[in-house]
Amino acid sequence: MKLRQRIKMAWNIVRNDFKSATAGFEKWFFRGRSIFQGKSGSTLATNETIFAAITRLSNSMASLPLKLYQEFSPVNTSVSDMITNAPNNNMTGFDFIRTMETIRDTFGNAYALKMYDARYQVSSLQILDPAYVEPVVEADTNELWYCVNGPKGQYYVHNMDMIHVKHIHGPGYKGINPIDVLSNTIEFDKEVRQFTLDQLDTSIKASFILKMATSIGEEKKKEIYANFQQFYKENGGVLIQENGVTIDPIERNFIDNKVFEVEKITKSRVAMVFNIPLFLLGETDGVSYSSMEQLSLNYVTNTIMPIVRQYEQEFNRKLLTREERLRGLYFKFNANALLRGDMKTRGEFYFKLIRSGGVKPNEVRAWEELPPEPGGDQLYVSGDLYPIDMPVSERKNRGKGVNTK
Repeated sequence: MKLRQRIKMAWNIVRNDFKSATAGFEKWFFRGRSIFQGKSGSTLATNETIFAAITRLSNSMASLPLKLYQEFSPVNTSVSDMITNAPNNNMTGFDFIRTMETIRDTFGNAYALKMYDARYQVSSLQILDPAYVEPVVEADTNELWYCVNGPKGQYYVHNMDMIHVKHIHGPGYKGINPIDVLSNTIEFDKEVRQFTLDQLDTSIKASFILKMATSIGEEKKKEIYANFQQFYKENGGVLIQENGVTIDPIERNFIDNKVFEVEKITKSRVAMVFNIPLFLLGETDGVSYSSMEQLSLNYVTNTIMPIVRQYEQEFNRKLLTREERLRGLYFKFNANALLRGDMKTRGEFYFKLIRSGGVKPNEVRAWEELPPEPGGDQLYVSGDLYPIDMPVSERKNRGKGVNTK
């Protein structure tokens, strides 16, 4: 579809249904809720293991600093300010990313509609309920559209006007719901828990068995039981076993050990489906790591980076024009925020980078959120230490105490 046609269609949407952030939304609200709200009562709120996994992923993504760069330097524009600080009137940048990631991990797909002002500039991103959105392909042009089911019919939004992050999928453009993949695991875990609760409700409440040498009547049984109970109560739980009477305690395991084995299996399968290390769910995966840095590196490399790349490409493609991308503009999450080691490890890392000309001292100060210092905006190499652009001859003279100025 040509740009002119997309602009015309987008303008019709803005004029007819999405007039502004304060008007026109009433068409999307019905029966007390809207397509901008999610359904309640999902598995996320009823399964602790899945809740923990999704919380870990969504918090990790939301914690990553997101900035717009141009040739490695941060730049500020209206779009970068929007996505970083206020994607819409109700959310911060942190809440927006965390909500999108939570929906993506719960439903397999997360959608955010680009809202435009009167000048056809992106003014906000509104998160949609994925239950009302369906990706479709136009037969003639083979372009992707999104069919949004509203209360008064269906609305079609071009793929460039919809931010869509998803889980893996086969043919088509809709991500697979990880909760559906875990349906058998969730059901089995639920049945085991219910069986355990039923056992607790129907278990024997008695604690001792009193064995008598002879048969006795009902009245005598009641008298012996009353005496036994009173004596146990008054003597702090100490019992005296008389001749002809045997006292056997009843040993009971209220919770079968197999229940904990089932819980481990559930955690393992949840970790496998969400592609997160098992140790993040409180279990060991049998792999030996020498430090927490290796654990973090495993998590960032194998889990976070593919998700980060998807968000970055969606933002780059749909929030920046082709001309802006050709000028070197791009959105980037700083994954290093999850790889910061302890003070000793960071110190050694910075020390090696500075002495080998890898970074400037002021860049290290910026990472540590310290103000820049004069003379810290040049690279150095050990020798010890010279500006990286100083000729070798001057380094030698400088080392002998000769003034080269």
